[in-house]
Amino acid sequence: MTKNKYIVREEDHKSRIDKLLADQNREVSRSRVQSWIAEAYVTVNGEPVKANYKCQQGDLIEWIIPKAEPLSLVPEAIALDIVYEDKDILVVNKPKGMVVHPSAGHQHGTLVHALLYHCTDLSGINGVERPGIVHRLDKDTSGLLVVAKHDEAHQQLAEQLVKKTMKRTYQALVHGEIAHEKGMIEAPIGRDPKYRQKMSVVENGKEAVTHFRVLRAYPDYSHVECQLETGRTHQIRVHMKYIGHPIVGDPKYGPRKTLQANGQVLHAKELRFYHPISKQPMHFSTDLPAYFQELLAYIQKLY
Repeated sequence: MTKNKYIVREEDHKSRIDKLLADQNREVSRSRVQSWIAEAYVTVNGEPVKANYKCQQGDLIEWIIPKAEPLSLVPEAIALDIVYEDKDILVVNKPKGMVVHPSAGHQHGTLVHALLYHCTDLSGINGVERPGIVHRLDKDTSGLLVVAKHDEAHQQLAEQLVKKTMKRTYQALVHGEIAHEKGMIEAPIGRDPKYRQKMSVVENGKEAVTHFRVLRAYPDYSHVECQLETGRTHQIRVHMKYIGHPIVGDPKYGPRKTLQANGQVLHAKELRFYHPISKQPMHFSTDLPAYFQELLAYIQKLY
């Protein structure tokens, strides 16, 4: 197992080590980093520490990413819309309603179950419940995501997410007519202090930047394109609500009175990155799914 190293910089002074390492390993959760610390896979200046250790400038942090435990998930024969595949990666067009990885209440029928049936060679960096998953989409967000078949591919793709060289472009249908053609939303996102199941724009949240462009505006709705500069949980959904234009059908961040869409009308339409092994630029694009096109047609008839 490779030992990773990081010297604490001035801007990281007094940061909690679990938060700092989660920021350095964007492909894994903070809770997983805490498990590394608890199992002594992390040291500071050669000594193990606790998850709440406050880093000091100049500290040498060293950590090992442990090998994944044997997989216990049972593969399931679920059809996949595979846009691209080679020996290193898969690009999948995820349908609306499919959960990406197993979690409480979703122990079957996930994208991971389908991937395990399709191929057995998936990266183990993100743990036994999330093999191959570099980035994720919410259950009711459809569209493109890239899957890593081995750890080297996973690490290279995760690095592109951190360095913002992976470009993800979405289309959404939002409430309200947006008066201007384009804009940038720069507002930090963190856990909502009142409703822990939600994310929100909060003062001490993580940096979050979304660029948007209005493709067509109607009196009560706007069809927009959004490009993520960062990748926070529910970022587009939270940011569009923040500027007063929540996504149509969004049960968590949208109004109760909305068009029937069985979840947010949000589609990951384009994906650009560099191949993790060959370094060649890759660009994938999908058509809007039927549910999205039908809603656009319905709105066009209204006006």
